[in-house]
Amino acid sequence: MPASTSAVQPLLQATNIKKSYGHVQAVRGADFTVYPGEIVSLIGDNGAGKSTLVKILSGTVTPDSGTIEMGGKEIKFDGPTSARDHGIETVYQDLALAPDLDPASNLYLGREVFRKGLLGKLGFLDRKLMLDNAQLQMAQLGVKLKDISAPVADLSGGQKQSVAVARAAMWAQEIIFMDEPTAALGVVQTQQVLELILRVKAAGISVVLISHNMPQILEVSDRVEVLRLGQRVARFNAADATVDDLVTAMTSGTMEVNN
Repeated sequence: MPASTSAVQPLLQATNIKKSYGHVQAVRGADFTVYPGEIVSLIGDNGAGKSTLVKILSGTVTPDSGTIEMGGKEIKFDGPTSARDHGIETVYQDLALAPDLDPASNLYLGREVFRKGLLGKLGFLDRKLMLDNAQLQMAQLGVKLKDISAPVADLSGGQKQSVAVARAAMWAQEIIFMDEPTAALGVVQTQQVLELILRVKAAGISVVLISHNMPQILEVSDRVEVLRLGQRVARFNAADATVDDLVTAMTSGTMEVNN
Protein backbone atom coordinates (compact mmCIF):
# COMPACT_ATOMS: atom_id res chain seq x y z
CA MET A 1 0.00 0.00 0.00
CA PRO A 2 1.30 3.50 -0.72
CA ALA A 3 2.72 5.37 2.25
CA SER A 4 -0.05 7.94 1.96
CA THR A 5 -3.41 6.94 0.50
CA SER A 6 -4.57 10.57 0.35
CA ALA A 7 -2.67 11.08 -2.91
CA VAL A 8 -3.76 7.79 -4.47
CA GLN A 9 -6.99 7.28 -6.38
CA PRO A 10 -9.08 4.52 -4.78
CA LEU A 11 -9.40 1.32 -6.72
CA LEU A 12 -12.94 0.87 -5.41
CA GLN A 13 -15.01 3.43 -3.55
CA ALA A 14 -18.49 2.88 -2.17
CA THR A 15 -20.34 5.98 -0.96
CA ASN A 16 -23.55 6.26 1.07
CA ILE A 17 -24.65 2.69 0.36
CA LYS A 18 -28.09 1.87 1.74
CA LYS A 19 -29.97 -1.42 1.82
CA SER A 20 -33.14 -2.35 3.68
CA TYR A 21 -35.04 -5.61 3.99
CA GLY A 22 -38.57 -4.59 4.85
CA HIS A 23 -38.33 -2.43 7.96
CA VAL A 24 -34.80 -3.61 8.75
CA GLN A 25 -32.00 -1.30 7.63
CA ALA A 26 -29.01 -3.58 7.03
CA VAL A 27 -26.77 -0.83 5.64
CA ARG A 28 -27.44 2.81 6.52
CA GLY A 29 -25.31 4.97 4.29
CA ALA A 30 -22.09 2.97 4.48
CA ASP A 31 -18.84 4.09 2.89
CA PHE A 32 -15.94 1.79 2.03
CA THR A 33 -12.65 2.28 0.19
CA VAL A 34 -10.10 -0.07 -1.34
CA TYR A 35 -6.75 1.21 -2.62
CA PRO A 36 -4.53 -0.52 -5.19
CA GLY A 37 -2.21 -3.20 -3.87
CA GLU A 38 -3.42 -3.28 -0.26
CA ILE A 39 -5.00 -5.60 2.25
CA VAL A 40 -7.87 -3.77 3.91
CA SER A 41 -9.93 -5.46 6.61
CA LEU A 42 -13.63 -4.81 7.07
CA ILE A 43 -14.70 -5.42 10.65
CA GLY A 44 -17.76 -4.92 12.80
CA ASP A 45 -19.87 -6.71 15.36
CA ASN A 46 -22.63 -9.10 14.32
CA GLY A 47 -25.37 -7.10 12.62
CA ALA A 48 -23.04 -4.26 11.65
CA GLY A 49 -23.82 -4.74 7.96
CA LYS A 50 -20.56 -6.36 6.80
CA SER A 51 -22.14 -9.30 4.99
CA THR A 52 -24.70 -7.11 3.22
CA LEU A 53 -22.07 -4.59 2.13
CA VAL A 54 -19.79 -7.34 0.80
CA LYS A 55 -22.69 -8.90 -1.11
CA ILE A 56 -23.42 -5.50 -2.65
CA LEU A 57 -19.78 -4.95 -3.63
CA SER A 58 -19.52 -8.46 -5.10
CA GLY A 59 -22.69 -8.09 -7.14
CA THR A 60 -25.00 -10.55 -5.39
CA VAL A 61 -27.22 -7.87 -3.80
CA THR A 62 -28.44 -4.62 -5.36
CA PRO A 63 -28.29 -1.56 -3.08
CA ASP A 64 -31.33 0.65 -2.61
CA SER A 65 -29.16 3.74 -3.13
CA GLY A 66 -25.57 4.97 -3.10
CA THR A 67 -22.72 4.84 -5.59
CA ILE A 68 -19.90 2.42 -6.38
CA GLU A 69 -16.87 3.62 -8.32
CA MET A 70 -13.91 1.76 -9.74
CA GLY A 71 -10.97 3.80 -10.94
CA GLY A 72 -13.02 6.95 -10.47
CA LYS A 73 -15.87 5.80 -12.73
CA GLU A 74 -19.31 4.95 -11.40
CA ILE A 75 -20.38 1.38 -12.04
CA LYS A 76 -23.47 -0.71 -11.38
CA PHE A 77 -23.43 -4.47 -10.88
CA ASP A 78 -26.38 -6.47 -12.19
CA GLY A 79 -25.08 -9.71 -10.68
CA PRO A 80 -21.94 -11.59 -9.63
CA THR A 81 -20.86 -12.02 -13.24
CA SER A 82 -20.87 -8.25 -13.68
CA ALA A 83 -18.60 -7.87 -10.63
CA ARG A 84 -16.27 -10.54 -12.03
CA ASP A 85 -16.17 -8.68 -15.33
CA HIS A 86 -14.79 -5.74 -13.34
CA GLY A 87 -12.06 -7.94 -11.85
CA ILE A 88 -13.71 -8.73 -8.50
CA GLU A 89 -13.75 -12.24 -7.05
CA THR A 90 -15.11 -13.45 -3.72
CA VAL A 91 -14.12 -16.35 -1.47
CA TYR A 92 -17.15 -17.06 0.69
CA GLN A 93 -17.00 -18.86 4.01
CA ASP A 94 -18.52 -22.02 2.50
CA LEU A 95 -15.80 -21.87 -0.24
CA ALA A 96 -18.25 -23.00 -2.99
CA LEU A 97 -15.98 -25.85 -4.06
CA ALA A 98 -17.18 -29.00 -5.81
CA PRO A 99 -16.02 -31.74 -3.40
CA ASP A 100 -15.99 -34.57 -5.95
CA LEU A 101 -13.77 -32.66 -8.41
CA ASP A 102 -10.00 -32.25 -8.23
CA PRO A 103 -8.41 -28.84 -7.50
CA ALA A 104 -7.69 -28.07 -11.16
CA SER A 105 -11.31 -28.70 -12.10
CA ASN A 106 -12.40 -26.46 -9.24
CA LEU A 107 -10.14 -23.64 -10.43
CA TYR A 108 -11.91 -23.79 -13.81
CA LEU A 109 -15.40 -24.45 -12.44
CA GLY A 110 -17.79 -22.51 -14.66
CA ARG A 111 -14.89 -21.41 -16.86
CA GLU A 112 -13.93 -24.74 -18.41
CA VAL A 113 -11.67 -24.75 -21.46
CA PHE A 114 -12.71 -26.96 -24.36
CA ARG A 115 -10.35 -28.67 -26.77
CA LYS A 116 -9.79 -27.07 -30.13
CA GLY A 117 -11.58 -28.19 -33.26
CA LEU A 118 -14.25 -30.84 -33.53
CA LEU A 119 -13.56 -32.42 -30.15
CA GLY A 120 -14.24 -29.10 -28.45
CA LYS A 121 -17.47 -28.69 -30.36
CA LEU A 122 -18.45 -32.14 -29.13
CA GLY A 123 -17.90 -31.04 -25.54
CA PHE A 124 -14.46 -32.50 -24.79
CA LEU A 125 -12.50 -30.50 -22.21
CA ASP A 126 -8.82 -29.62 -22.53
CA ARG A 127 -7.94 -31.21 -19.18
CA LYS A 128 -4.18 -31.03 -19.74
CA LEU A 129 -4.27 -27.26 -20.33
CA MET A 130 -6.43 -26.71 -17.26
CA LEU A 131 -4.18 -28.94 -15.12
CA ASP A 132 -0.99 -27.24 -16.31
CA ASN A 133 -2.41 -23.77 -15.68
CA ALA A 134 -3.76 -24.78 -12.27
CA GLN A 135 -0.39 -26.19 -11.23
CA LEU A 136 1.32 -22.98 -12.37
CA GLN A 137 -1.15 -20.82 -10.45
CA MET A 138 -0.68 -22.83 -7.27
CA ALA A 139 3.10 -22.82 -7.62
CA GLN A 140 3.11 -19.03 -8.00
CA LEU A 141 1.07 -18.70 -4.81
CA GLY A 142 3.07 -21.32 -2.93
CA VAL A 143 0.12 -23.70 -2.56
CA LYS A 144 1.40 -27.24 -1.99
CA LEU A 145 -0.85 -30.25 -2.42
CA LYS A 146 0.34 -33.85 -2.14
CA ASP A 147 -1.98 -35.01 -4.91
CA ILE A 148 -3.47 -32.43 -7.25
CA SER A 149 -5.59 -35.15 -8.87
CA ALA A 150 -7.34 -36.09 -5.61
CA PRO A 151 -10.90 -34.85 -5.06
CA VAL A 152 -11.21 -31.71 -2.96
CA ALA A 153 -13.21 -33.71 -0.40
CA ASP A 154 -9.99 -35.51 0.56
CA LEU A 155 -8.10 -32.27 1.33
CA SER A 156 -7.65 -30.69 4.76
CA GLY A 157 -9.55 -27.55 5.70
CA GLY A 158 -6.51 -25.38 5.06
CA GLN A 159 -5.88 -26.97 1.68
CA LYS A 160 -9.50 -26.45 0.66
CA GLN A 161 -9.23 -22.80 1.65
CA SER A 162 -6.01 -22.52 -0.37
CA VAL A 163 -7.73 -23.97 -3.45
CA ALA A 164 -10.59 -21.47 -3.09
CA VAL A 165 -8.15 -18.56 -2.74
CA ALA A 166 -6.05 -19.80 -5.67
CA ARG A 167 -9.19 -19.97 -7.83
CA ALA A 168 -10.11 -16.41 -6.93
CA ALA A 169 -6.56 -15.17 -7.54
CA MET A 170 -6.46 -16.91 -10.90
CA TRP A 171 -9.41 -14.89 -12.19
CA ALA A 172 -9.34 -11.68 -10.15
CA GLN A 173 -7.78 -8.72 -11.90
CA GLU A 174 -8.40 -6.15 -9.18
CA ILE A 175 -9.87 -7.28 -5.85
CA ILE A 176 -10.59 -10.43 -3.85
CA PHE A 177 -13.09 -10.38 -1.00
CA MET A 178 -12.32 -13.06 1.60
CA ASP A 179 -15.01 -13.86 4.17
CA GLU A 180 -13.56 -15.36 7.39
CA PRO A 181 -10.82 -17.28 5.52
CA THR A 182 -9.28 -18.78 8.68
CA ALA A 183 -12.48 -19.73 10.51
CA ALA A 184 -12.34 -23.27 11.94
CA LEU A 185 -8.71 -23.79 10.89
CA GLY A 186 -5.90 -24.98 13.15
CA VAL A 187 -2.90 -22.85 14.04
CA VAL A 188 -0.62 -24.19 11.31
CA GLN A 189 -3.31 -24.08 8.63
CA THR A 190 -4.29 -20.56 9.67
CA GLN A 191 -0.73 -19.32 9.27
CA GLN A 192 -0.49 -20.92 5.84
CA VAL A 193 -3.66 -19.15 4.71
CA LEU A 194 -2.44 -15.81 6.08
CA GLU A 195 0.83 -16.24 4.18
CA LEU A 196 -1.20 -17.05 1.06
CA ILE A 197 -3.17 -13.82 1.49
CA LEU A 198 0.11 -11.88 1.62
CA ARG A 199 1.27 -13.60 -1.57
CA VAL A 200 -1.98 -12.63 -3.30
CA LYS A 201 -1.26 -9.01 -2.37
CA ALA A 202 2.32 -9.40 -3.64
CA ALA A 203 0.87 -10.55 -6.97
CA GLY A 204 -0.75 -7.11 -7.30
CA ILE A 205 -4.31 -7.97 -6.25
CA SER A 206 -6.02 -5.97 -3.51
CA VAL A 207 -7.57 -8.06 -0.74
CA VAL A 208 -10.60 -7.23 1.39
CA LEU A 209 -10.49 -9.36 4.53
CA ILE A 210 -13.62 -9.89 6.62
CA SER A 211 -12.73 -11.39 9.99
CA HIS A 212 -13.47 -11.33 13.70
CA ASN A 213 -9.88 -12.21 14.62
CA MET A 214 -8.36 -8.89 15.62
CA PRO A 215 -4.72 -10.06 16.05
CA GLN A 216 -4.78 -11.67 12.60
CA ILE A 217 -6.25 -8.51 11.09
CA LEU A 218 -3.45 -6.38 12.50
CA GLU A 219 -0.86 -8.97 11.41
CA VAL A 220 -1.67 -8.91 7.70
CA SER A 221 -3.66 -5.73 6.98
CA ASP A 222 -2.48 -2.37 5.71
CA ARG A 223 -5.70 -0.65 6.79
CA VAL A 224 -8.85 -1.44 8.75
CA GLU A 225 -12.32 -0.01 8.20
CA VAL A 226 -14.97 -0.42 10.89
CA LEU A 227 -18.73 -0.74 10.39
CA ARG A 228 -21.21 -0.15 13.18
CA LEU A 229 -24.98 -0.17 12.77
CA GLY A 230 -24.65 -0.10 8.99
CA GLN A 231 -22.22 2.82 8.73
CA ARG A 232 -18.46 3.24 8.56
CA VAL A 233 -17.46 4.74 11.89
CA ALA A 234 -13.66 4.47 11.88
CA ARG A 235 -10.60 3.87 9.71
CA PHE A 236 -7.16 2.86 10.90
CA ASN A 237 -3.70 2.34 9.54
CA ALA A 238 -3.08 -1.16 10.89
CA ALA A 239 0.51 -0.36 11.90
CA ASP A 240 -0.76 2.39 14.23
CA ALA A 241 -3.70 0.50 15.73
CA THR A 242 -4.18 -1.88 18.64
CA VAL A 243 -6.77 -4.55 19.30
CA ASP A 244 -8.29 -2.22 21.91
CA ASP A 245 -8.61 0.51 19.27
CA LEU A 246 -10.53 -1.82 16.97
CA VAL A 247 -12.80 -3.14 19.72
CA THR A 248 -13.57 0.37 20.95
CA ALA A 249 -14.51 1.49 17.43
CA MET A 250 -16.72 -1.57 16.93
CA THR A 251 -18.56 -1.08 20.20
CA SER A 252 -18.72 2.69 20.63
CA GLY A 253 -18.37 4.04 17.10
CA THR A 254 -15.20 6.11 17.40
CA MET A 255 -15.21 8.35 14.34
CA GLU A 256 -12.59 8.48 11.56
CA VAL A 257 -9.23 7.63 13.11
CA ASN A 258 -5.93 7.64 11.18
CA ASN A 259 -7.43 8.28 7.76
